[in-house]
Amino acid sequence: MDDVAIKKVEAHLKRTFGNPHVAVKARKQKDSAEVELKGEFIGVIYEDEDEAGSYMFEMAILAEDLD
Repeated sequence: MDDVAIKKVEAHLKRTFGNPHVAVKARKQKDSAEVELKGEFIGVIYEDEDEAGSYMFEMAILAEDLD
């Protein structure tokens, strides 16, 4: 993902979740970016291969986090 796409997705996530602490950061892999909340990794955004300009957000929720 390029810097323009990262900024657009970050702004969307901040609006959607009502949280200014969401950050989207570039990765070595050019088709995705990391999502952080207050500096803690929470998931990955991938470019949608089937629909240009669209993205998918993947977030794992581990059993130990559900205490």
